[in-house]
Amino acid sequence: MFDLPALEEAARLVHAVFPPTPQYAWPLLAARTGAEVWVKHENHTPTGAFKVRGGLTYFDRLKRERPGVAGVVSATRGNHGQSLAYAGARAAVPVTIVVPRGNSVEKNAAMRAFGARLVEHGEDFDAARIEAMRIAGAEGLEFAPSFAPDLVRGVATYALELFRGAPPLDALYVPIGLGSGICGCIMARDLLGLPTEIIGVQSTEADAYARSFAAHRVVTVPSANTRADGMATRIPDPAALEMIRRGASRIITVTDAEMAAAIRAYWQDTHNLAEGAGAAPLAALLQEAARMRGRRVAVILCGGNIDLALFREWVLGD
Repeated sequence: MFDLPALEEAARLVHAVFPPTPQYAWPLLAARTGAEVWVKHENHTPTGAFKVRGGLTYFDRLKRERPGVAGVVSATRGNHGQSLAYAGARAAVPVTIVVPRGNSVEKNAAMRAFGARLVEHGEDFDAARIEAMRIAGAEGLEFAPSFAPDLVRGVATYALELFRGAPPLDALYVPIGLGSGICGCIMARDLLGLPTEIIGVQSTEADAYARSFAAHRVVTVPSANTRADGMATRIPDPAALEMIRRGASRIITVTDAEMAAAIRAYWQDTHNLAEGAGAAPLAALLQEAARMRGRRVAVILCGGNIDLALFREWVLGD
């Protein structure tokens, strides 16, 4: 898809806006899992999630190729929308975001604060995506997908930072929503010529990629009823699935209860707050602790944007 100089150029573009996020080996997580655990802290970006990297590279290309673009529209459960709103404001391009009804109140507020026009439509991400495509045609706006080469190249910069900033890694756990994060990790690993095993993580309640990976073809699921909204997708992207099939060793699934336990573990062991998708890789490592014992493993804390009400109910049980 891209070569190493193109990835390094994307990193320079991202780092002109914010510095590399840290990767730390946390001793309490090592005690908890039996592995040396490195955490890539994408919860420390300006939007609290990794997606902003892709938004910056997307708008950089868009402004060069279509300087007179009227605006951009996309669909999201939150972090992709915040990314586009943040990067669109920097590029002076109006951004419209479609979210499903009942979406995260705090993520909606953040998107508006970054300058986006917010539209609520449908019962899930995939219904919102169809409406966003309709709005693009009706209003002459550019439709920004959640998975595209520009986005993958931008997102891959966090993997470049991780692989160059941490010691050699045996394995890396990455959550899968629509696929840009794990595909970025696969791209960076392959361009650097590393042997690190990459393991995808999905929710048991939104496991379309896990089923598709096993079936060697796109398999859709009828619902995505997980509280980890960053992974609540029903329809895999074919290009993402192909890259994952070629570059990941396997995809495992975790329950909402396992993710809630991982959120608590992050808070107790690192004093970092994770959202559901952000905690999913640690939940997967805890599930595979015996398999990973004694190895050097990384997990992506891809975002920390969990609503306070959801945190209280789901994680604390209030």
